[in-house]
Amino acid sequence: MDQPGSVTLPEGLRDTKRINYYKSYITELKRAMDDGATVIGYFAWSLLDNFEWRLGYTSRFGLVYVDFKTNMRYPKESAYWFKNMLKREKNN
Repeated sequence: MDQPGSVTLPEGLRDTKRINYYKSYITELKRAMDDGATVIGYFAWSLLDNFEWRLGYTSRFGLVYVDFKTNMRYPKESAYWFKNMLKREKNN
């Protein structure tokens, strides 16, 4: 999703590629369910940026940007998208 080691905080918070990935994935998941597939649950791979064996702490793919120097956490646009999507589904 990113270029390891080169993502700044402002860039990391604008993760539209991740949002588009989740939108298309969930759309296809819904289509499979409508076609009769049994789906028990779905979970985003990572909620927080974390340690990746091959890339260490340089790759950022969680829904929350973590500043590894201060341990501050910053929700990315994808975190807000997920929150709003879940609210919509709950209200339907």
